[in-house]
Amino acid sequence: MEPRALMPDHLRLVALFGIVVVNVQFMAYPATLGFAAAQAGTATDDLAIWAVNGLALFKSYGLFSFMFGVGLAFQIRSAERRALPFGTLYRNRMVGLALLGALHGVLFFPGDILLLYAALGGLLYRWRNWPVARLVRVGAILLACQVAVAIPLLLLAPQTDPEILALERAIMTGGTWPEVVIARAISFAIIFPILLMLQGFAALGWFCLGLAAVRSGLIDDPRHPLWARARRVCLWPGVLLSLAGAALWQWGDARMGEAIVVLAAPVATLGYLGLIAALPAVSGPVMAALRGVGASSLSIYLGQSILLSTLFAPYGAGLWGAVGAAQAICIALAVTLALMLALTAWRQVFALGPFEWVLRRITQRGISPR
Repeated sequence: MEPRALMPDHLRLVALFGIVVVNVQFMAYPATLGFAAAQAGTATDDLAIWAVNGLALFKSYGLFSFMFGVGLAFQIRSAERRALPFGTLYRNRMVGLALLGALHGVLFFPGDILLLYAALGGLLYRWRNWPVARLVRVGAILLACQVAVAIPLLLLAPQTDPEILALERAIMTGGTWPEVVIARAISFAIIFPILLMLQGFAALGWFCLGLAAVRSGLIDDPRHPLWARARRVCLWPGVLLSLAGAALWQWGDARMGEAIVVLAAPVATLGYLGLIAALPAVSGPVMAALRGVGASSLSIYLGQSILLSTLFAPYGAGLWGAVGAAQAICIALAVTLALMLALTAWRQVFALGPFEWVLRRITQRGISPR
């Protein structure tokens, strides 16, 4: 039996922490503004926002999308090994992701990415047999296209109507559960096409690069020279440029700073991939448990939204707009750690996380085991 590649597990862990500190702002503050509605905070809050925008924003989505492409390649391997009809499995899986994503976006988090992944996953399926060089070339072109599309959209985006913000505040601080769900559903309908424009090209580009990483053997070889080159060429330039853009966003020209963060994101993400490849294969029960939790990333991603949206909603702890940015980020990290502990205990009894089990049941619908 071949030794398990640890890079995907490390990638999932890093991405889960990165994505929650980005997403929490859209559950704790107005869905169209996020941390921009919490700018008048303490110096600690300002530094926390700067760090999230500089280190995690757009990068954590890139890591998650890269893992989607990696996952497709692993699914192909598994289907071939078990002589299962991959086309049917993949179609069912995308239907399952779309259903989970739609429910997630309407009930808990309007910034859901699962429906976006399901919508774009059909294209990736058609490209699954492309040569590695073509996947890399198309992935790079798509990342460049995203920068070219997203920056003008951000620079020309209109301000959110104050009346809409006031209505959202009234609902999120004193509304009933049905009113909150209706508000989230409306926000989801508005945000999804925006997310498709701001993240669609990049998500598909990272899908291609993740698939290419498995097909080429890179994902199984963390010592490959390409990972070292990514660290050397991309990590510091990408991160420093992103931090500089985040500083301008926070304390200067906000739209220009946001544009710089978008420009730096693909470079920084490549640097992160190189850095994650260099993480040592630490042994011991704690790291083994954490790596096992990484395999339940869907349950953690959805669990983050379920718990955080409840904490901030009026039918929960009522924290919406009532805490500073640093507090919101700490709450998000604490929730993620709690979920990891809970999933560690769960995995002692069950082979799959709860939402992984649901998705597998949908994926294997109509497939006879062999």
